[in-house]
Amino acid sequence: MSKVIYGGQSYECGESSILDCLTAQGVPVPSSCRSGVCQTCMMRVVEGEVPEKAKAGLKPTLAAQNYFLACSCYPENDVEVVLPEAGLGKLEARVTSVEYLNGDILGIRLKPSRLFEYKAGQFINLFKDEITARCYSLASVPALDEELFLNVRKVPSGLVSGWVFSSLKVGDAITISEASGDCFYVPGNSEQDILLIATGSGLAPLYGIIRDALLSGHQGKLSLYHGSYNTDGFYLVEELRRLAQTHPNFNYVPCISEGEAKAGYAPGMVLDIALADNPDLSGWRVFLCGNPNMVNTAKQQTFFAGASMRDIFADPF
Repeated sequence: MSKVIYGGQSYECGESSILDCLTAQGVPVPSSCRSGVCQTCMMRVVEGEVPEKAKAGLKPTLAAQNYFLACSCYPENDVEVVLPEAGLGKLEARVTSVEYLNGDILGIRLKPSRLFEYKAGQFINLFKDEITARCYSLASVPALDEELFLNVRKVPSGLVSGWVFSSLKVGDAITISEASGDCFYVPGNSEQDILLIATGSGLAPLYGIIRDALLSGHQGKLSLYHGSYNTDGFYLVEELRRLAQTHPNFNYVPCISEGEAKAGYAPGMVLDIALADNPDLSGWRVFLCGNPNMVNTAKQQTFFAGASMRDIFADPF
């Protein structure tokens, strides 16, 4: 008879679902439809395995992180589970590089103090002190980069970004969290076309995702559109153009929303240009990162253009 371990307690599951098992013991697990549709009862396995049926309907990125639906999970072996919001661990990292990527964005490279598992495009918390932290996406790729790579944009009166720009230096020891987030590349559908749209430092996770996809041998189109008011807002331009030269399936389009666009740049709003170039997104995977207004509008517009909500991954910031 299988057991479910939650919060340090062990419960006999029998033939019940994990949701029924835990709630019968008074464990407060959120739930609603109890039929695998609403996903309110989503949990995460930290030890053991759950049947694939328990992951039905979840985005591939969630399934890849061992999330499952408690109402649909009838475990065949002992498992330890937690709720999705279970706290991330902390660790120390050493600053190995600080460089200006443009006038408003710093590239920070960090060496974690211990083995650090992550997927390109996920985010970490960067702590200024015990109670002050901000999320920053990872532009690095585990198989390509020895260090973590963050793109930190200077925010007016920003408590953490202001500290990073004024005080952070090579050699400093800082506190970071473990990685989280479901905005990353999942192998397995190498012919699928992928649209990636970013504004500002929203490029960071997409830079990691693109390189990870290419490293994995992705064959479908990878089309990146990066938006800025003017050319001063772009960065990693040469790196992206080199990738486009060496990988025929990768297309990089920097978009300028205000003023005249010189050669090599597209004039107009980044979302408008991306959809004009790719009006039918049926069967595509979509990644959207950056300005929350752009991301929210783009989620709607790419869905209307044919992309499935299951294949749309958004990270507004």
